[in-house]
Amino acid sequence: MDTTPHILVVDDHHDIRELLGKFLAKHGLRVTTAMDAAAARKSLKSAAFDLVVLDVMMPGEDGLSLCRHLRETTSLPVILLTAMAEETDRIVGLELGADDYVTKPFNPRELLARIKAVLRRATALPPSKEPETGERYRFGRWTLDADKRELTDDTGTVEVLSSGEFLLLTVFLSRPGMVLNRDQLLDLTRGRSARVFDRSIDNQVSRLRRKIEDDPKHPNLVLTVWGGGYKFSDTVERL
Repeated sequence: MDTTPHILVVDDHHDIRELLGKFLAKHGLRVTTAMDAAAARKSLKSAAFDLVVLDVMMPGEDGLSLCRHLRETTSLPVILLTAMAEETDRIVGLELGADDYVTKPFNPRELLARIKAVLRRATALPPSKEPETGERYRFGRWTLDADKRELTDDTGTVEVLSSGEFLLLTVFLSRPGMVLNRDQLLDLTRGRSARVFDRSIDNQVSRLRRKIEDDPKHPNLVLTVWGGGYKFSDTVERL
């Protein structure tokens, strides 16, 4: 069985697609190329891949739409290729769950390094697990019912959590006092490789703080550990 990593390169520019495919193959990777999202979807059904390199700007279905599809249906890491000026696309792509991005024009060696880094991290942590059915946590003035995905304060008021906020909170509650860096948090909340240079976890932490902290600007529950990441500082009781 061939264990060489298999990379799917999706780009509508023929020259980029072919040159990149040859470069990656020269450096020990198996490569399949696709000219658009439709071709990529066909390839995904017929072969197993370890990572997708995905151009954002393509005719027909764009890369962000395909990235969303990949996040909903697979655990494949995704590296986006974006235009230098399209910062919005990069941010949206990271929020959708892309692992990393490289701006065009790019040095193939840089992309190769990013690919290797993402693949290395794919097994850096054990897979994320959903909270056990019926698991309940109490901390501060809050109680989280993991089965119902319901966060309630001591007055009985329910605070609605997004899926990302819920997963992030359960990661913190199951590891109180443990310093978790961004890569670990991203992997544990999304169940796959950690993202390189992905700061979307910071936005997720900020949103969670606004919901559970008495003063989000001076948090007491989710603390920032400078140079390290984040940790949950309160006592957690499992009910």
